[in-house]
Amino acid sequence: MSARFQLLVLAAALLPASGAFAQGLLTLEFSFSNPGARSLGVGGAFVALADDATAAYANPAGLVQLTRPEISVEGRSWSYSTPFVAGGRASGAPTGLGIDTTPGLRWEESTADFNGLSYLSYVHPRQRWSFAFYRHLLARFASSYATDGLFAEGSTYLDTDRRLDQQGSTNLEVVSWGFAAARRITDSLSLGLGLTYLQVDLDVGATTYLPDNETLEAFFSANSYLPERSPWWSTTRAHDSTVGLNAGLLWRATERWRLGASVRSEFSVVARWLGVPGPASTPENLRQWDFTGEWNFPWVFGLGGAYTSPSGHLTVSFEWDRVLYSELIDPDPDETIPDADEFHLGGEYAFLRSRPVIALRLGIWLDPDHRIRATQGDDLFRAFLSPGSDEIHYAFGVGAAFERFQIDLGADFSDLRDTLSLSAIFSF
Repeated sequence: MSARFQLLVLAAALLPASGAFAQGLLTLEFSFSNPGARSLGVGGAFVALADDATAAYANPAGLVQLTRPEISVEGRSWSYSTPFVAGGRASGAPTGLGIDTTPGLRWEESTADFNGLSYLSYVHPRQRWSFAFYRHLLARFASSYATDGLFAEGSTYLDTDRRLDQQGSTNLEVVSWGFAAARRITDSLSLGLGLTYLQVDLDVGATTYLPDNETLEAFFSANSYLPERSPWWSTTRAHDSTVGLNAGLLWRATERWRLGASVRSEFSVVARWLGVPGPASTPENLRQWDFTGEWNFPWVFGLGGAYTSPSGHLTVSFEWDRVLYSELIDPDPDETIPDADEFHLGGEYAFLRSRPVIALRLGIWLDPDHRIRATQGDDLFRAFLSPGSDEIHYAFGVGAAFERFQIDLGADFSDLRDTLSLSAIFSF
C-alpha cells in the first residue's frame, strides 16, 4: 500500500469517532411541535390555548378547560427532504480532473415519506381536576446519504486531499405513552403535570470507502463503493425505554388574554457504538471498538400568549420555544449542535353563527438551523459537518365543530419538511 493511501486509511481510523455518528445525528428530526391538526394549523402556537384533549402533551394545565370527557385521535403524513454534503471542494481550487470540478460544496437531498397514527388521548374532567391518558408518536424519521469526492487542499495528490467516501443511513422512531393531571388553583390559574414512558428505536449506520484503486485516476474519479475497499464501518443503536416529565401553567390574565408556559424533559437512553475494521484496513492503524453510553434527549421550554377579540370570532396566539439540542451529544470541542429558539404565530377565525361552527386558521413559525457542525478540525471535517439554514414554516387549517364532535385538517409546509394532519375530537 502506498504512503499516500496509508494516510487515507489512517484518516478512516479517526472518522468513526468524530464523523460517522455525527453525520447520522446531523439528519435527525424530532417532532417537538404540539399534536393535533388545530395546533398545526395555527403554526404550533398552542401553549396558551391548550383547550382540547391534545393539551395533555402541549400544556397539561389546559386540561381543566374541558367540561366533558373527550377522546382525541390524529393521523399525520410526513414528507422529509434531508440535505447532506455529497462532495465538492472544502478548500482550494478544483484540479479539473475527474469529479474534482466543483468550486464549492455539492449538496444533495435524501427523501422519505411516512403516514401513521400520531396521537391518541382520553381526558376525564372531575370538578377542579382533569386527568388524561395519551399515546404520541414523538418522532418517525429516516434518511440516507452518500458522499463521493469531497476534496480540499492537502498533500496526497496534486496538493489535494480527499475525504474517505461514506455511505450511511438513519432510522428513528420514538413513541411515548403518557399520563397527565391538571388542577384549577383559582378561577384564572391552573397547573398541570405529566409523566411519559418512551420507547426509542434508533439505528445509525455508516461505511467508509477508499477510492477504487491506488492510482491518480481513481483518486479523482467517482467511487464504486467496492466492499473490498472499505476500511471501516460503524453502527449506533439505541433500542431502549426511558421516562420523561412535562409540566404546564395556564393563566387567564384578563377576559381577553391568556398566558401559558410548559416544560418537557425526556431522559437519556442506553446506546451502543460499534466500529469494525473492514477488508481494506491495516491492523497497525485500525482496531475494533465497542462500547455503550447514554444518548440524551433535549429539554423543551415553551412560553406563549393568546388574545381573543371582544366578539369571540378572532383568536391570535404566539409561542416561543427554547429547544436544548446541544444535549443530543456529549460536550465535544470538535463538534456541536446549537440550541434553537422557535417562534410561532397563528390566528383562528371562527364563524360562530354557522352550524356546525367553522374555523379558519393560518400560522407561521421559525425553525432555526440545528444541524451538527464542526467547530474545529481540518477543512474536510468542517465541510462534512457544515451548518444548514433556518426554515420558515407556513401553516393553514380548517375545522368544523358540532355539539359533541369536532374534525380538523391542518397542513404545515417548508422547504425541507411538509406535514399534513387530520384529527377528530369526540366528547360525551
